[in-house]
Order: sequence, then C-alpha cells, then structure tokens
Amino acid sequence: MLPMLPAPTTPSPLLAVLRRVVALLLCVVLSFTLSACGGAQPSQKVLLSALALQIDLTQRSIAEALQLNPADGMPQVSRVRVESQQAIAVGGSKGLHLTGRFDWRLPGDPIRVDSSFDLFLQRGERGQSWRLARPSGSSDGTTQDWIIDPLPIA
Repeated sequence: MLPMLPAPTTPSPLLAVLRRVVALLLCVVLSFTLSACGGAQPSQKVLLSALALQIDLTQRSIAEALQLNPADGMPQVSRVRVESQQAIAVGGSKGLHLTGRFDWRLPGDPIRVDSSFDLFLQRGERGQSWRLARPSGSSDGTTQDWIIDPLPIA
C-alpha cells in the first residue's frame, strides 16, 4: 500500500497579498538601482567628444612646444570601446576614469589609427553633463590637481 501524502493546501489570502507586495517592492528597488547605474555612464557622444578634445589639446601642446602651427579642425574619433570604468573623485566632484580603445584620424588625413585611451571625466554639478579632466600633478604633494575643460557643444 502506498503512503498517503497530505493534500496540497492553498495559501492564505494574506500570504498571497504579502508575496505580491514583496515582489512589487523588489521590482521598484531593482528599477531604481538600474537607473542609478545607467545615469553614471557617459553616452557614446560624450566619449567621442572628450577623446577628440583630448587629442586636440595634446596636438596643440606639442605644436606649441615645437613652435609649429597647430592642425586646423578637430580630429575624427570613432569606434570607442570601453574596457574598464572606475568611479573616482575629480577635484572634489564625482568623476570617472575610463580606459579602452578607439579609432581616430586627424582632419584631412586618410589614415585611421587604432589607439588605447586613458580618459578622466568630471560629472557636471547637476549630473547632466561631463567635462574632460586632465591630471596636472600635485601642488601640495598629497592630492591630485586637475585641469578641467568643458566639452565642445556639437
């Protein structure tokens, strides 16, 4: 003879309501968490603009040091591939340190170059914009000083 198993019981209405409330709360918490993470990520447009500005500033600095005329126009940047991203403090504000690879070429130059990048971005005061941040040594020997440049408006 087979043993008899107890008949399945239906959950109480209170337990069913409690389960639904917990599931709803978990969905709300998860959606806030995901939206908070997404807000910290700069857009592809911001990355392209920041990399183009960094190249332009570097080219101008080299041209000035060699007493040459800087190239006219902004470099063309494409195919940005972020490999790592780390939240950091940049001049007392929120910022990001990004590394990866990208393609670029100077204006009028047919050769496209694949390069690695090391990019620092500072978050805008209201969290709606980004600025290019460049480390510039330390005036007191303990904290990093930064040169902050606004990104060009496209």
